[in-house]
Amino acid sequence: MKKIVNAGLLICSLFVYLEWGGGYHTFIFQGEWEMFSKAITDPMSALHPFVLLRLAGQMMLLFTLFQKDPSKRLTLIALGCLSVLILFITFVGVLSKNYKVVLSTIPFISFAVAALRVNRRTNK
Repeated sequence: MKKIVNAGLLICSLFVYLEWGGGYHTFIFQGEWEMFSKAITDPMSALHPFVLLRLAGQMMLLFTLFQKDPSKRLTLIALGCLSVLILFITFVGVLSKNYKVVLSTIPFISFAVAALRVNRRTNK
């Protein structure tokens, strides 16, 4: 069950939708791809705290998928890293009344609640 929840967290974190002024919009996975392709020529462009925190969270979740019994501590730290940005995006979506942005964060938030419940039940 833990691996399914962790995989869901990882996948849902990639499909958060962003929209900003001037008609610009993207999913996070598209933005990450663009950022990493630019980081090859300009590595300093990828050194934003939100980018590094999110990348660390994704790597930790990916690592837990290869563990026999996913680490509770690693899962919760990864959840915290990813939640900072996604909850901020949700907050901005609510303030700007952008329902597409808010709706795109609901799957991640649902898996986050599931991850907290699954990891609360276990003693490891």
